[in-house]
Amino acid sequence: MKKSKPDAPKNNFFEKFANAATKFTGSSVAFISATAIVILWAVSGPLFKYSETWQLFINTGTTIITFLMVFLIQKAQNKDGKAIQLKLNELIAAQQGASNRMVDIEDLSEKELDQLHKFYVTIATLAKKEADIHCSHSIDVAKELNEMKLKTNKHFKQQK
Repeated sequence: MKKSKPDAPKNNFFEKFANAATKFTGSSVAFISATAIVILWAVSGPLFKYSETWQLFINTGTTIITFLMVFLIQKAQNKDGKAIQLKLNELIAAQQGASNRMVDIEDLSEKELDQLHKFYVTIATLAKKEADIHCSHSIDVAKELNEMKLKTNKHFKQQK
């Protein structure tokens, strides 16, 4: 007996349209078409005596297309960004030595991300000092080292 796959959620009309429009606008056909329209417009200039209406035609058309493309590009980038984040989260979750704290860090504040960035810059600096290129550092190891240093410093301060 053959198992049936659960039905994938159906994309709504906008999703289908946006995917098709994104695919088309990134194609050679779209670029050649846009170039042909601009060339036809330029060649038709003498026919319309380079009138304001002639200029308004291309200005209005390009403004409308640009306005719509901004939203289409943003939607495509949001979808791609989400897919990349999910793939990275899967890699982190699947890697035994990786810190699961890194999953969904894109939801952190800018200040928190800056703090993590400084941490990784420090780890990169430490890694460059290592003679063994196969040696690596993780957040957990760095945390353990930091805790050991704090204990040592506490102990040292108490002795004074």
